[in-house]
Amino acid sequence: MSRDARDRVFSSVRRSVSGDQGDASRRAAVEARIAAHARGVVPGRAAVAGAKAVAAFTARLKAASITLSEAAELSDVPRLAADYLRANNLPARLRMGADPALAPLNWTGLEIPGGRAEGTDEVSLTKAFAGIAETGTLVLTSGPDNPTSLNFLPETEIVVVSAADVVGGYEEAWDRLRAAFPAGLPRTVNWVSGPSRTADIEQTIVMGAHGPRRLHVIMCG
Repeated sequence: MSRDARDRVFSSVRRSVSGDQGDASRRAAVEARIAAHARGVVPGRAAVAGAKAVAAFTARLKAASITLSEAAELSDVPRLAADYLRANNLPARLRMGADPALAPLNWTGLEIPGGRAEGTDEVSLTKAFAGIAETGTLVLTSGPDNPTSLNFLPETEIVVVSAADVVGGYEEAWDRLRAAFPAGLPRTVNWVSGPSRTADIEQTIVMGAHGPRRLHVIMCG
C-alpha cells in the first residue's frame, strides 16, 4: 500500500471515530458518560434484596466450594473462627488488619497479629465491604484496616460478611463503593468468587494456584 493510500485509510478511520467532533467535545462526552454510571443489561437474578439476596448469596457461596458459618451477632465471630480452625486442624492464629468492627472483639484464646500478611501466615481474617448475590462474590477493599495481602498470601482465608451488606448485583456494589469513598476509591478492590483454582494443566482442578486454597465465610446477622 502506498503512503498516500495509507494516509487516506487512516484519515477515514479518524473521521469515523471522532464523528467530526473536536477533542473538547469528545472529552466532554466521555466525562459525562463516566459521571452518569450508565447501567447495562442487568440479569434477572440480580434483582433481589434483603432476605432473598442473602439466601441467593449463601447458596452461590456453597456452590463455589466456600464453606459457611452463621453468626447471630458480630461478637460471635471469634468463637466461630476458633471453631473453624479446630475443625480443620489449623493453628489458633489469625493474621488480621485493624478493621474497626473486628479489632475490638474478644479474641481470647487466639493469637491475632496485625498488619499485612507474611509468608509464614497460614490463616488470615478480613471483613468484606459487600457481598453480591448475583454470583456469590465477595467485595474486598484494600487499606490499612484490611491489607490486600491478606486476601492472597495465606492458604486459608476467613471473610466476615454482614447480611446488611449483601446486594443483588455488581451495579449496587459499585454505588455503595462510590458513596463510601467520595474522595476516591481504594487503591485495590478485589472481587472474589471462591477459593483460588485453575485447570490449566490437563484440565485438572488445582486449588490454591494464586491465592487461598480454602475460603470460609462467617455471615453476620
